[in-house]
Amino acid sequence: MTVEPILQVEHLVHTYSEGTPFCRSAVQDMTFSVRRGEFLGIIGHTGSGKSTLIQHLNGLLQPTSGRILLDGKDIWAEPKKIRDVRFRVGLVFQYPEYQLFEETVYKDIAFGPTNMGKTPEEVDRCVREAAAFAGVSEEQLTQSPFDLSGGQKRRVAIAGVIAMDPEVLILDEPSAGLDPEGRERLLSNIRTYHAAKGNTVILVSHSMDEIARNVDRILVLKDAKVLMQGTPREVFARAEELESAGLNVPQVTKIARALHQRGLPIDPAVYTVEELRRAILALRGGGSPC
Repeated sequence: MTVEPILQVEHLVHTYSEGTPFCRSAVQDMTFSVRRGEFLGIIGHTGSGKSTLIQHLNGLLQPTSGRILLDGKDIWAEPKKIRDVRFRVGLVFQYPEYQLFEETVYKDIAFGPTNMGKTPEEVDRCVREAAAFAGVSEEQLTQSPFDLSGGQKRRVAIAGVIAMDPEVLILDEPSAGLDPEGRERLLSNIRTYHAAKGNTVILVSHSMDEIARNVDRILVLKDAKVLMQGTPREVFARAEELESAGLNVPQVTKIARALHQRGLPIDPAVYTVEELRRAILALRGGGSPC
């Protein structure tokens, strides 16, 4: 069954300082779609256009040319309603903890749904559900966000966007600056949220390992354009192209490629530890590669 796209990007161009000597195109003729309910990864080298692109998806930036369609409708068709688009497409910036401002965690998470006009009862439900998804405890709701650790603040900021129940949740480098354990806990919470709500999640990351472990499909950007897109297996099968774009492949894929190059019948596009383990066990006669 074909899943209809929730977002469509059509020939998107964004040029900063147009008409000046400092003119620079950050996005050039990008066209792709995002399916409803999918977990999409966006990856690219610094300067590839990731941040500029995602700020168009909820109307924080307006295209120089091209269109962004949400449920088939141009989000800029009625500029006065762009605020409604931002409720439907929630964007969590990199280091969102610097945007916390309320006196308690509860009030910070409640800010969005309150501004959506929800009743106090609805706001309370949204706050507690979002806090649970983001890994914010009941005890922390009464605390000042400024008394929390960096990782806990990050969770509060993410909960504040989840509380608006967006149809699309965009996360820009959500694990940046966290230690490995903190990264995995946070990404586990995001996976749980996606599985429970079925909403579309877009994860922007510079880490191929992080992308490989979490997403259904990958969009690869290079020099302000879409270089490739596909499932993790399809993308990692093009490892040489990725490396020529200044990107890496997951460590597991590197190992699989090295074994393949030494003549072992292992798929060089393997991208999870479990998949590689099964392939090696099958070679030793200890299991099936499937």
